[in-house]
Amino acid sequence: MARATVAVLFTTPETVVEDYGRLMDLAGLRQHVPMAFDTILKINISWHHYFPGCSTTPWQFDGVIRKLRQEGYENLIPAQNRTVVVDPKVGAVRNHLRPVVEKHGMEFTYLYEPGVTWVNYQPRARMRVLHDVFPDGILIPELLIGRNAIHLPTTKTHVFTGITGAMKNAFGGLLRENRHWTHAVIHETLVDLLAIQKEIHPGLFAVMDGTIAGDGPGPRAMMPYVKNVILASADQVAIDAIEAKLMGFDPLSFDFIRLAHEDGLGVGDPAEIEIVGADISEVNWHFNHKRETFASRGQKLIYHGPLKPLEHFLLRSPIAPWSYLASRVYHDGYWFPFVGRKRVARIMATPWGELFRAYGRPETIPG
Repeated sequence: MARATVAVLFTTPETVVEDYGRLMDLAGLRQHVPMAFDTILKINISWHHYFPGCSTTPWQFDGVIRKLRQEGYENLIPAQNRTVVVDPKVGAVRNHLRPVVEKHGMEFTYLYEPGVTWVNYQPRARMRVLHDVFPDGILIPELLIGRNAIHLPTTKTHVFTGITGAMKNAFGGLLRENRHWTHAVIHETLVDLLAIQKEIHPGLFAVMDGTIAGDGPGPRAMMPYVKNVILASADQVAIDAIEAKLMGFDPLSFDFIRLAHEDGLGVGDPAEIEIVGADISEVNWHFNHKRETFASRGQKLIYHGPLKPLEHFLLRSPIAPWSYLASRVYHDGYWFPFVGRKRVARIMATPWGELFRAYGRPETIPG
């Protein structure tokens, strides 16, 4: 396979918006995202609280919109779905993404709302697991078909996939709220979704924020660290592979990267990826993706442990809401107030925290 290209830059709070524009040029924005089509901006809201490293950052969102508008891309559609445990509308406010859309005269499209049509999609590619998980059909938003997609993930670890980046970001847009049914086969699911994306999007691109990166049992209960890095690529596998490498992992040790690489959906071997921009050859964050929370241990008992025979009963029957409540009680009722807030405060005391505050209202957004 031909070498992939991933653009990487080191940045600062003072230059990050402009740096995103330069980054997208380095990654070949115009070459890979045709201007003749509308463009979906797939944001990531992993929690309805602001927690650094968890969700699309306002400067990432702002920088991408400004660059696209500067280049002449006209119909930009910020889109997000919801999960059974996260309210994306509250998250858009608390993560200061709503002031960005107001500043630019845009509006969010929430894929779960009335007016968004979901269609039974018949992939041309071989599906590893989705036909088995959803025997009645693979439903995807009709809105996404025939439009470019630009993913806006952050650099963080994840309790189910090890790391989460561009490939995992599609999970929150292409599948409905019952997508947690795929958690037992999450790696294969991400590969299937990338194959579908390559069929439905004329242009596919990812712009990843690593200004603050999350380590530990993500996507929520993490330790955030300032890393001052941003990444972009048209290869969803390659950008995730370089994210993994920055964290200190072997990218091919993650099944979703390895399987996508083997299927020819992208490049997962760093030896076959060209890095443009910054020299990251000596970077190693020494992250640890094997940490767990009380909640994730319980989930894995169901998906991969002794409770596996009860998975359908516990998570797909009318009693399934017990698990949503348990997650909300743990993360929102215990972890965030007693652990998370202190970690947020530490980041808010940095220049990135000052920039986050500036994005709190449209009129105070820099520039």
